[in-house]
Amino acid sequence: MSEEDFEHATTAVNLLPGPASTQLAIYCAWRLRGRPGALVGGLGFIAPGFVIIVALASLFLETHPPLAILGASLGAGAAVPGIALRTAHQLATPSWLRLKGHAGSRARWVIYALAGALGTVFAAPLLVAVILLSGLVEVLLSTSATRSARAIVPLSLAHLGTIGGVGALVWVALKVGALSYGGGFVIVPLMEHDVVTNYHWMTGAQFLNAVALGQLTPGPVVLTIAVVGYAARGLTGALLASAVAFAPSFLFILSGAARFETLRTNKSAAAFLRGAGPCVIGSIAGSAILLSSLLGHLWQIPFVAASLLWLFFVRRGAVSALVLAGVAGALVVLALGHA
Repeated sequence: MSEEDFEHATTAVNLLPGPASTQLAIYCAWRLRGRPGALVGGLGFIAPGFVIIVALASLFLETHPPLAILGASLGAGAAVPGIALRTAHQLATPSWLRLKGHAGSRARWVIYALAGALGTVFAAPLLVAVILLSGLVEVLLSTSATRSARAIVPLSLAHLGTIGGVGALVWVALKVGALSYGGGFVIVPLMEHDVVTNYHWMTGAQFLNAVALGQLTPGPVVLTIAVVGYAARGLTGALLASAVAFAPSFLFILSGAARFETLRTNKSAAAFLRGAGPCVIGSIAGSAILLSSLLGHLWQIPFVAASLLWLFFVRRGAVSALVLAGVAGALVVLALGHA
């Protein structure tokens, strides 16, 4: 691939819902060896991270983990809200600068971002609808593409159904893989309400651990869904949830890669992303509040502040923040003799 081809592919996958890094890996493999290559390349991109994150999940989700492991998980979990904020800031800066000189577009950007943040904090179960409707509004403002509008609205309403059993796990995984836009943290509000409140697969602290593991391990952040699946139904659940979450990415590339250039230059698709993108950024910022509400110990609050200092002022990475917070958390719990 030429550098230009790669840049165009990156633009195209960012217009698609789901994990862009996974889709880009599948696309590159498709360019090299067609559909068989796409399957092998995609699985090669996902499988190592899956093995590592499920192995760690089996340790962190034990009924009575050792004190050091429990402390490490609580410490790392306390660093996650700060990582969410930094992720939102990193995404917001270039998105905002691209609109320089367009006051109307910047005003709408703020509205979409606020909608995402407020939707995450106060109506997380409906976040998919908020994101899709933000994109739809921008499409309607930019074009008269009413057929696009009719296609998007039923998809957003599909979120409102209630499912139980294995179907619930499949639906949560499908939301993560097929209805999420932007950075990995947008999957947090898409999952948290169902995982913690509706189906009680995890406690709030365990969900924080799952998000931390998704950031800490190699591979796409969407692999966080494997931890959720493991908590719900063991290894079978982890495999099922991961297969459902990543299936749309394979389908998008295998069925549409040949038309990437058309997608990249499609005005309606670009307009939709101009609305959905800021909404996603706002939802990621809002997820920091959502994640902070899951903290269960007072000693974790200084860890949140320390992670913010580490990420924003020292300007170090998320992995180092998680590792240091985990080590410090283990030391605190061992010193206290309890969590």
